[in-house]
Amino acid sequence: MSIFKRGITAVATQAPMVLSASRRTDIPAFFMPWFMQGIARGFFEVENPYNRRLFRVDVRPDRVHSIVFWSKNYAPFLEGGFDRRLQERGYNLFFHYTLNGRQPLLEPGVPPVADRLEQLARLCRRHDPRAITWRFDPICHFSDSAAPHKPPQNNLAGFAEIAQRAAALGVRRCVTSFYDDYAKVRRRVRRGTSLGFSDPPLARKIAILNRMESFLGKIGVTLYTCCEKTLMDNLPATCSIQKSACIPHDILVELFGGALPGTADRGQRRQLGCGCRISRDIGSYRHQPCRHNCLYCYASPAP
Repeated sequence: MSIFKRGITAVATQAPMVLSASRRTDIPAFFMPWFMQGIARGFFEVENPYNRRLFRVDVRPDRVHSIVFWSKNYAPFLEGGFDRRLQERGYNLFFHYTLNGRQPLLEPGVPPVADRLEQLARLCRRHDPRAITWRFDPICHFSDSAAPHKPPQNNLAGFAEIAQRAAALGVRRCVTSFYDDYAKVRRRVRRGTSLGFSDPPLARKIAILNRMESFLGKIGVTLYTCCEKTLMDNLPATCSIQKSACIPHDILVELFGGALPGTADRGQRRQLGCGCRISRDIGSYRHQPCRHNCLYCYASPAP
């Protein structure tokens, strides 16, 4: 039975819009058959994560300007040829690819870095690299109470290797942020691990960003921050780091033509510096739970 029929129907007429798939889960890694069912049906039934109200999103090709995918593992997406199938239906595709350094403690469910770099190469061969954003996100600092002799750790190792490979493939945007201290993440970490996250002082964060910017600038990649207003307000005037719009209407229009309104997304964290333009997100924390089990993730249902 459709979940849509059990709730309150809220149907909105739509001009061509951006479909986000999805901030709430990893659809390319785990839920492409479900996604393609919705595409074939012509609509998705979406649950508001806060009030559980249901609404319908019309996803017929004439209603969708472009689809923005978010993933840490594009292997199932590529091996299933889902990108080709969507393009044959008339959809424009844009990709966020989160590819962090080697820290399996933090990301136990994602493939090794070498495998994901090969996925990035395949994406860049099949799509314009300008339609791919590499996310090194989030930057995490943590310690292990079970090994007090060890110094505090982070997940910055491997950044340079990933950056060089991405730049060689033609990727020109890197988005980053620092770990956000959500209460449910703290509870999850306390219950299941001996790790503890820490928040570096502002000066240290700025120093890290400056080093990243300097390295990326030499290989032709621009660094963006996601929801880091305090950091952006304190960067030196000479800095070239930019605020990210992860749903970037201007880039989508440049790549695919057509028109988008450029309206800011009021449902995102604008007060923290989110620059996203308006989109429709069709994922669900409850109904499509991500199985990467990343320790730091606000969306992860795992204990």
